[in-house]
Amino acid sequence: MPTKRTTPDYILLIVTLTLLTVGLIMVYSASAVWAEYKFHDSFFFAKRQMLFAGVGIAAMFLIMNVNYWTWRTHAKTILIVCFVLLILVLIPGVGNVRNGSRSWIGVGAFSIQPSEFMKLAMIAFLAKYLSERQKLITSFTKGLIPSLGLAFAAFAMIMLQPDLGTGTVMMGTCVVMIFIAGARISHFAALGLMGVAGFVGLIISAPYRMKRITSFLDPWSDPLGSGFQIIQSLYAIGPGGLFGLGLGESRQKFFYLPEPQTDFIFAILSEELGFIGGSFVLLLFSLLLWRGIRIALGAPDLYGSFLAVGIIAMVAIQVMINIGVVTGLMPVTGITLPFLSYGGSSLTLMLMAIGVLLNISRYARY
Repeated sequence: MPTKRTTPDYILLIVTLTLLTVGLIMVYSASAVWAEYKFHDSFFFAKRQMLFAGVGIAAMFLIMNVNYWTWRTHAKTILIVCFVLLILVLIPGVGNVRNGSRSWIGVGAFSIQPSEFMKLAMIAFLAKYLSERQKLITSFTKGLIPSLGLAFAAFAMIMLQPDLGTGTVMMGTCVVMIFIAGARISHFAALGLMGVAGFVGLIISAPYRMKRITSFLDPWSDPLGSGFQIIQSLYAIGPGGLFGLGLGESRQKFFYLPEPQTDFIFAILSEELGFIGGSFVLLLFSLLLWRGIRIALGAPDLYGSFLAVGIIAMVAIQVMINIGVVTGLMPVTGITLPFLSYGGSSLTLMLMAIGVLLNISRYARY
């Protein structure tokens, strides 16, 4: 267990808090019209996001001062708890249904989304597993199958909700971690073909997913149905131009783009702050990923390296999917933009993950 501790990575901390600040401003700007119409309080979503941010920041600073090996010690227990929560959320009367998915446990604004926390639990456990069995990872039966099998079990339970976006991020993160650990490319190629077939099966099995694919290819074929969100998102980004229409001046948030404070918040940001504002946010994410990679390379042990890689991969994959969806480069998938989108579980989880990364940085050798 690492014992020699230094100061945390302040660049990572500043970038994270800057993204969070931008997110709080944009959640209010994007949601004010809808919140006033639905709840007669333009600050309805902003106030809740500030509450989530406060909880998340407190958790981040607490975790930043807890030796990251604590996660290694309790990784199995944390994973089991998350599996139990994934089971509970599927029970009618226990799990809450929102937008067609039974993904939440709790009451009102105090609900949590277990699938979000499963992402971090899986990263912590897989980092432990890979660091202890790295020599076996080149074996298809003794290394690759057990690690991917566990990840697939969690993915299957998340899909029962269903939540394809969160499940995809978790599986993508696990694949990156296993690949970095030294798994053979030939093994990945074989499983990749099976994975593509399974993914196609998931899409075909649910008509709404198939509509999302067809609307991605040609959103104007169903402009008032499956293509509506993509079209409205592009209508937001286009007029933004270089400098944007101005903070708070979005037109698409006036009931054109559904719930713009969540998955499509980047579209509103681009409309109001333009190419410059969007590029600034992407630059912040690039800085965050750069610092995370440095921390992973400088970690004092394999567990710290794999843990840092998992966290950075999770953030990177989620950002790429969200931006890809908003800009029409990928089919619509319900996934939040880290630190910016409205959502308590997602925001708290991301800040907790950064807390772990900051703690690893306190022992890293740059």
